[in-house]
This record gives sequence, structure tokens and C-alpha cells, in this order.
Amino acid sequence: RGQLKIAVSAMASRCRLAARFHRVHGTNVRLDASRTRATRVESFANGLCFSQEPLAPGQVFLVEIEEKELGWCGHLRVGLTAHDPQSLEVVPEYSLPDLVNMGDTWVFAITRSHNRVTEDGEGARAQGSPWEPFLLIERVRIPRDTLVGRSKPGRYSHILDDLFKMNVLPATARRSRIGVLYAPQPDGTADMHIVINGEDMGPSARRLPTTRPLYAVVDVFASTKSVRVIPVEYGFPSLQTLCRLVIQKHIVHRLAIDGLDLPPLLKSFCKHE
Repeated sequence: RGQLKIAVSAMASRCRLAARFHRVHGTNVRLDASRTRATRVESFANGLCFSQEPLAPGQVFLVEIEEKELGWCGHLRVGLTAHDPQSLEVVPEYSLPDLVNMGDTWVFAITRSHNRVTEDGEGARAQGSPWEPFLLIERVRIPRDTLVGRSKPGRYSHILDDLFKMNVLPATARRSRIGVLYAPQPDGTADMHIVINGEDMGPSARRLPTTRPLYAVVDVFASTKSVRVIPVEYGFPSLQTLCRLVIQKHIVHRLAIDGLDLPPLLKSFCKHE
């Protein structure tokens, strides 16, 4: 049990470090000071971003769509690559097809619908209930609430709290949350999974090599203008999460948080926005 706690703690630490973008990115990308928000400042391409660190097996790299831009066709693209971003002489203009054509890269284009992957022509396998607290992918167990993107609650949304809980957004909408991870297989390879608002889309790519580090790929493409990284906790909760639980315990309703003397970012975090 002691070794398990050490492993979980190490995983949690690694995930917090990896929950930001790499310094290497497309020419049209601007990162904020924390490197957790990526914005494409012009055109519709050259928006390629990578995770700061290679992902661990089962570790999800999760982003939320913050801004959209009308007038372009296409949406966010996500995936994995075995190329170390630091080794790229030039960051490709597109993830599809440019980065993929370099080999050892697997990228999935997010659409408004029909993102699910079917196996051997059959229907998609059954998913767990959206009310279940954890999403299970192979042996990976991820807290579902963090994975789900929801629209911002309105002034009178306290009347519709149950509806708010079910208010899962379309895949390409603002505040939608998209994640990518790889799940090791018995033959020593791995399957890549895309998670959209808490739902596993199935294995988008198979037989990925696990002998090389795999970085997350996020292409801030076309109508997707800005995304931010959402930390996903494994094991022990962070101090930020513990503070949120204490605050929520002492209020009648989440909208009452607006009246508290707290920084705006902390209020937003406490309301799960």
C-alpha cells in the first residue's frame, strides 16, 4: 500500500507539471505567462501546440475551448506524437496532414458530432452512466466531473441545478472539454483515446509505440481560437481543490459565491466554471 501511495503521489506531481503547453509552438500561437492558455492570434493555421512533458500511461491531457472565431471551416484537432517538440527544426503549419506525414504522430479532428470510433463496423461499445463519478478506460480511472464542459450558469440557474448538471456541451462549443490519453495494451503497444466532455470516443488509433515518449498534440485550428489546459487530479487533491470544498461547504448555493470577497479566478474555480 505504501508503494501505491508513492506511485500515486508521483503521478499527481507529474500531471501538475505536464498540465501546460510546451515553449515550442506554431508561429501564430501566443501563450499566456503560465503557459496554460494558447491563443491563435491570426489566420486559421500555424496553431500547433504540444504538452510541456511526455504523457504517462493513462494520463489525460485536457483542454477547454475558451474562444471561437467565426468565418473558418474546421475545429480543434488533438492527438499524440513521438516527436520531441524541442527537436523540430520548424513547427509544421498543420497537424493534419503535415505533422502526421512526419510519422509517429496520430491526430484526430474534432467535429460537431460523429466523433465516436466504431470497431470492425460494429456499433460503439456501451458507455458508463454520465452520473458515475469516474470514467473508466481500460484500467485508467479518471474523475468524470473535471472532464465535462458545461455552459456558464445564468443568474437564475439555481432553479435549474439538475439541468445544469446534465448540460453537457457539443464537442466544438465554447467551454467544451477535450482530452487525449494512451492506454497500454498486453502486446506492449498502446491505444490512443479521445475524451469529449467526459465520454470516451473509443480507440482513435492503435498499436502506438510505448518505447518512446508520447507528447500531446493540440492544434488550435480554424474556428477554435483559444484553449486552456485543465489540470486533472490523480490521487490526492490539491490545496486549491481542498479550499474549494471548504468554501462550497459553507454556502447555500453555488451562485452565492459571487457575493464572497474572493478573487474572480477563485470564484470561477469554486463554481466549476
